[in-house]
Amino acid sequence: MTRPDLTDDAKVAAYRSELRLVGRSQRLAGFALVVGGAIAVWAAGYAGGAGPMVQWGGYAALALGWALMLAAIFLRTRYHRQRMRETN
Repeated sequence: MTRPDLTDDAKVAAYRSELRLVGRSQRLAGFALVVGGAIAVWAAGYAGGAGPMVQWGGYAALALGWALMLAAIFLRTRYHRQRMRETN
């Protein structure tokens, strides 16, 4: 990979938009799981006999969602470091 050219504002904006695309699907899936898990944990009180199972499912979704979001942050940081490293 080559180092990005950050000499003017347009090139910086282009590089930022490039960085936003790295790990985007993981971030969106993680966010959806976190929101869905929070709703499931909240709704467990209204689920009757299935409440404990819904609550555990919500906790699992929260854990998986946060793991996906952290993985996306790791991917983006690794990509940025590779791009900023000088390669000849």
